Amino acid sequence: MIATEPKASLKGGEFLIKETQAAQVFIPEEFTEEQQMIAATCREFLEREIWPRLNEIDNAKSPELISSLMDKAGELGILGTSVPEEYGGFGTNFNTSMLVAEVTGAGHSFSVALSAHTGIGTLPIVYYGNEEQKANYLPKLASGEWKAAYCLTEPDSGSDANSGKTKAKLTEDGRHYILNGQKMWITNGGFADVYIVFAKIDEDKNLSAFIVERGYEGITMNEPEHKMGIKGSDTRQIFFNDCKVPVENLLSARENGFKIAVNILNIGRIKLGIAAVGGSKEVINHAIRYSNERKQFKTAISQFGAIKHKLAEMALKVYASETASYRAGQNIDDLIEDLKGQGMDDASAKLKALEQFSIECAIMKVHGSEVLDYVVDEGVQVYGGMGYSADAPMDRSYRDARINRIFEGTNEINRMLVVDMLLKRAMKGELDLMGPAMAVAKEIMSIPDFNSEEEEGVFIAEKKVIRNLKKAALMVAGAAVQKFMMNLSNEQEILMNVADMAIEIYVAESVLLRVEKLIGIQGEDAVTLQKQMALVYLHESVEKVNNAGRAAITSFAEGDELRGMLMGLKRFTKIEPMNLKDARRQIADAMIAENKYIF
Repeated sequence: MIATEPKASLKGGEFLIKETQAAQVFIPEEFTEEQQMIAATCREFLEREIWPRLNEIDNAKSPELISSLMDKAGELGILGTSVPEEYGGFGTNFNTSMLVAEVTGAGHSFSVALSAHTGIGTLPIVYYGNEEQKANYLPKLASGEWKAAYCLTEPDSGSDANSGKTKAKLTEDGRHYILNGQKMWITNGGFADVYIVFAKIDEDKNLSAFIVERGYEGITMNEPEHKMGIKGSDTRQIFFNDCKVPVENLLSARENGFKIAVNILNIGRIKLGIAAVGGSKEVINHAIRYSNERKQFKTAISQFGAIKHKLAEMALKVYASETASYRAGQNIDDLIEDLKGQGMDDASAKLKALEQFSIECAIMKVHGSEVLDYVVDEGVQVYGGMGYSADAPMDRSYRDARINRIFEGTNEINRMLVVDMLLKRAMKGELDLMGPAMAVAKEIMSIPDFNSEEEEGVFIAEKKVIRNLKKAALMVAGAAVQKFMMNLSNEQEILMNVADMAIEIYVAESVLLRVEKLIGIQGEDAVTLQKQMALVYLHESVEKVNNAGRAAITSFAEGDELRGMLMGLKRFTKIEPMNLKDARRQIADAMIAENKYIF
């Protein structure tokens, strides 16, 4: 076999210690015509089938409406983008499935049902099913003939998923497993035809996973939960009472369920982040249109500086989150291709790639969900009193957004995972964090070099800012590790501070690289607004990194160490000031003129 040229440029988490070139990243402007057509199909489906019926979906007394809408999505192929072609799907690459998640992310309750089916409901079989299981279930799931749900959470096991109490016991004849237990917060529970259920066999330490059909005896469920938002999403408690599951429906190996859950959640996290981007864009569209229509003091409120500030901030945060999400998505795609080129089968390559970039998946889940929360909150504010009315669109957007900081692992858990995974990889020798961290510690004690060589290109000063922000994060993380050693996991506040530093660094760098690549393609004059967005976002990231770093340092350092680290933080979080107000006004004015989000 001829070895292929590797595409993947960085390992997961390496962004913190290595520099990425603009040519190495994927940007949304590079989506092909075919990918854009898939996105257009999804948007047309929302416009025709979902948005006109949002009230009906939220107020439905049974899950039949959502189920019928899923049928229509299946007819268009929307349910099969991640299913291999040999099983009736389209077998698209990862970033294409991300694009579908983004566009459909504006579908409120429907998008939750869709993502649960296509993601956590279907992908365990795609990645872990044997040939018989794939052939039996995937064609029905890809077409929408059957709907899927994912049964992991229990009343006493949320973030600590492996502590679940649902049990499975093999029958004496060895032909069935008998399931007993309770699952809660099960999306699509009321109409799903097949459930991915996690349980421990006998006294096993780790979970196993099972494919359970709705028609099996011993399955009962409560009425739908009454929720703050996503009211049209059918969410149930499901009970398994001596439910007989054929032994051939054990998914993967015994005790491999926890690994399945973790890897599938990696996919769910990054896709939730990009779905939040899609929802955010639609909220911005509503806010811009309303601000152009609403007049106060005989002037459209879109002409007031305070409103322009809000619209611009909403846009640049969304632009940044979108950018970083697709950067990570392409990293995953590139590694998949590299691994397949080395002879690995498709499913194993995808799992390995997703595991490798699990840090970035957690980062984008946090960032995307918090950007959406910011956007809907400011959307309500733009609408003013009407924003609080259930007759205006912001009411539903505000309530529906809130779950995303809890879904797929809370943002607090994901923040701690970011740092935990970075440190574990460093301890295994997979990431050289200690070398750069020690170099930064040495640099703090030295006299700054003001005579560095002149560089050429775009964003030279800004790239130096990014390099310094990485030094700040390494300084804080390195000092915290030395201080607390194995007890660092107990210092959750510090872990979250370090995670916030890493998140902002990754996203700010991503935006600079996107705009640099755009400048290379279109010329600087064509992307002046995007350049402004990148610069404003970078300034805000510097401030956030400084604040998070200071909070961490003052939590554990004292005396000379405290003073030295604060001086180092100050050195590493410098940036030349710019007129942020005028930059935001330019961004807002361009959208106001077009009456929509234009980036």
